[in-house]
Amino acid sequence: MKQKKTLLLGAHMSISGGFEKAIQRGESIGCTAIQIFTKSNRQWHAQKITNEQALLFKQTMTSSTIKIVIAHATYLINLGSPQKSVAEKSVLALVQELARCDQLDIPYLVLHPGSHLESGESICIKQIIENIDSALEQAQSNTMLLLETMAGQGTSVCYRFEDIATIINSSKNPTKIGVCFDTCHVFAAGYDFRDPETYKAMWLQFDAIVGYEKLKVIHLNDSKKDLGMHVDRHENIGKGKIGLNAFRLIINDKNLASVPKILETPKTTLEDDRNNISIIEKLVDN
Repeated sequence: MKQKKTLLLGAHMSISGGFEKAIQRGESIGCTAIQIFTKSNRQWHAQKITNEQALLFKQTMTSSTIKIVIAHATYLINLGSPQKSVAEKSVLALVQELARCDQLDIPYLVLHPGSHLESGESICIKQIIENIDSALEQAQSNTMLLLETMAGQGTSVCYRFEDIATIINSSKNPTKIGVCFDTCHVFAAGYDFRDPETYKAMWLQFDAIVGYEKLKVIHLNDSKKDLGMHVDRHENIGKGKIGLNAFRLIINDKNLASVPKILETPKTTLEDDRNNISIIEKLVDN
């Protein structure tokens, strides 16, 4: 009898109290995959990770149900900023984040590519390419950088598949760059995938422009706002404008079976994550 593949599903977990605590929190609600920040998301400064902290994290993971940990870079990073000081600080921060992922044996680092503010999208994207290359060359990391699909809110770029493809294909290090597909962001950007027809068409488009092989992580989030509104507001699964059917299509898509799926839905306690995980699990076809 063919063994059923493990569903790689979980949520973003806090590292408060120690990196290993994120593993324990995820395991306590049935996660098989989690996402973490490796440092405070609200400041540039990062406390050094000790060898003891890294070892405890890795040992805790080995003896847990968690199969993969993904890191998310601080939102302060803006590689496309027209302000030279911010762009330089962002490159340095990204180098540090990649090094921290290496220390913890984390394979993927999710990054919001950047915002152009007043400089314009094409200039911003060109700058992002240059700054990603600079960071990757300085870091010499084993961790793959994942560009997150964005909603197009404000002046953020990479809400079109074409922009992500441009960054990857123009980089000197294309093999070190992948994609994190955020369902709320993609929907807000104007891509519909709520029924089998639009779902199939959207993924054909993604594959033709970016390529399935670049897809490494999916953020599972419903959307408070409607299709194409370019507003980034996450909602609990099935409670937003995307609806349960789209998530049923994703969770049963054989092409996406091995891709870790991470919830970033609203939460006050771990119970909120547990509830959303349960909703997703009930959508799996037996």
